Amino acid sequence: MIEHGPILALAIKRVVMFTENEILETIDMLDNRHLDVRTVTASLSLLDCIDGNGKKCADKVYDKIMRVCARLVPVCESLSARYGVKIVNKRISVTPISVIGAASGDFIGLAHALDRAGKNLGVDFAGGYSALVQKGTTERENEFLDTIPQALSETDIVCSSVNVASSKTGINLDAVGKLGKVIKNLAYRTRDIDSFGCGKLVVFCNAVDDNPFMAGAFTGLSEGECSINVGVSGPGVVEYEIRKHPDYDITQICELIKRTAFKITRLGALIGTEAAKELKLSAGIVDLSLAPTPAVGDSVARILESIGLSSVGSCGTTACLALLNDAVKKGGVMAASRVGGLSGAFIPVSEDAGMIEAVRSGSLNLEKLEAMTAVCSVGLDMIAVAGDTTAAQISAMIADECAIGMINNKTTAVRVIPVYGKTVGEEVDFGGLFGTAPIMAVNGGSPDVFVARGGVIPPPIHANKN
Repeated sequence: MIEHGPILALAIKRVVMFTENEILETIDMLDNRHLDVRTVTASLSLLDCIDGNGKKCADKVYDKIMRVCARLVPVCESLSARYGVKIVNKRISVTPISVIGAASGDFIGLAHALDRAGKNLGVDFAGGYSALVQKGTTERENEFLDTIPQALSETDIVCSSVNVASSKTGINLDAVGKLGKVIKNLAYRTRDIDSFGCGKLVVFCNAVDDNPFMAGAFTGLSEGECSINVGVSGPGVVEYEIRKHPDYDITQICELIKRTAFKITRLGALIGTEAAKELKLSAGIVDLSLAPTPAVGDSVARILESIGLSSVGSCGTTACLALLNDAVKKGGVMAASRVGGLSGAFIPVSEDAGMIEAVRSGSLNLEKLEAMTAVCSVGLDMIAVAGDTTAAQISAMIADECAIGMINNKTTAVRVIPVYGKTVGEEVDFGGLFGTAPIMAVNGGSPDVFVARGGVIPPPIHANKN
């Protein structure tokens, strides 16, 4: 257990004006309810590293990351000790490598430079092996997409994301079809580690520029030179507060979640502000998403059950998730001057003890998860499926999620892992924060003809706002 002492209390009181009772309550959240800062992510622009010579470009990238982010891990460790707050991950994200490497075409060299720099800095993940192809794909970007399986199988901490759709541009079905094949290739290349390479790749609709969470973090082209973005999480805190009030009606539950999210987010704002100050970088956003872990007492599914469900996946699950997501946003947005990222509630299957149990019991299936993604922060996240799931089925799964995001003007995503050698009913253990994934059944119907048509699904009529 981290020793908090008087410093945490004084710091929180000074920066965000907690009352004495709130200070004690926050310390209890840290000690007993799994409240933590999930990630401090340095978001770094590499636009000045572009070079037509692949080796020179990779060297520039490595040198800049090492120079700008040299103190990231020591500062985070110092803040953790000073304030008694657990900072689970330290991460970096960079300008999409498809942009930085376009001049040279040496994308693999940049992946290795990113991996090497991140390891030498001691960060947990490095994101930004990414591409933005929501409207169309250039020849160079097609080359980049083909390198993803090799890049992620040859590196350890590099994460990749591809934005294939948006509410403004529609869905690039050509890219969606290609990504199904990329995911299958990556699964095969990493079959000796249960195809976990796919856990480092996420496919987006409406990706955001300032997301601090992996695998989807990258530094958007609208971002500045370098900023500190923070992701803070505390599902266990929310569940605990709800269970203390079994007599509350739904309106009161919503108010309770809002107040709790406010307190959780203020902690993230403190850490982000202090980290940016010590690193002499810009303070970015606080992502107030409730990100679960496999630990008991740290589950979004258990929050939904505490509201009144016998098991997540039962009738009423989508409604409970909608109120949770909305209340978290309403409470958190008042607690920090800059809220961004994804912000809401994540529902990754393998990373949430309650979700895992619901899949095992048969209460939760892929179709219900898809319905839930219409109201959660992201989408079908950390879903393990049988190794013989086809590339077209994976592409169609991505297209379905993109349709939900495009029509509803929200971020959706797919992080699916077709595990070679595994079938429905079996499980795979990814370890650590990535947890245990039951192999989920995929509808056996064939979407091959649909996916093979290619082209672009046009944006909805409400995209024409100019």
